[in-house]
Amino acid sequence: MELIGLEKGVVRLVPYNDEWKRFFEEEKAHLQAVVGNYVLDIQHVGSTSIPGGMAKPIIDIAIAVASFEEAFVCVEPLEQIEYEYMGEHGIARRHYFVKRNPHTTHHVHINELDSRSWKDHILFRDYLLEHPKTVDEYTAVKLKLAEQFPFDREAYTNRKGSFIEHTLQMARSE
Repeated sequence: MELIGLEKGVVRLVPYNDEWKRFFEEEKAHLQAVVGNYVLDIQHVGSTSIPGGMAKPIIDIAIAVASFEEAFVCVEPLEQIEYEYMGEHGIARRHYFVKRNPHTTHHVHINELDSRSWKDHILFRDYLLEHPKTVDEYTAVKLKLAEQFPFDREAYTNRKGSFIEHTLQMARSE
């Protein structure tokens, strides 16, 4: 089994793998070389950044920019390194990209540094890193949803929303 990559539309969770850090660092360096002049920060987010849990084997990368409009300059360079531009993809003022080879290996989320979306990515990740019990609870939710929706990634993602929002509320109150 590959360490990274998932068929389109499939929900499959695997245990955390330390190699995901390396995959992120390699891709970060690649992204920095291609769009680094336009971005303020690049962070590993999502479940592949959280030791001890389970995740879809897709590396989520958050990129912070000063301006959504100015970030359109990143679209063409990212397309040249095999990212498919998906537009905002349901989240206002986010540029969303998917890399497939042939399976989905990376998601890139470009948000404004002062946006709620950027802040939530970082806050959620950092809260989970500091609260292993919450990682266990999140893993249990994801396993149940993966069983319910093995071929419906949109339903799987949407149904995680209440847990994520509850966790963000707890993180904001600390």
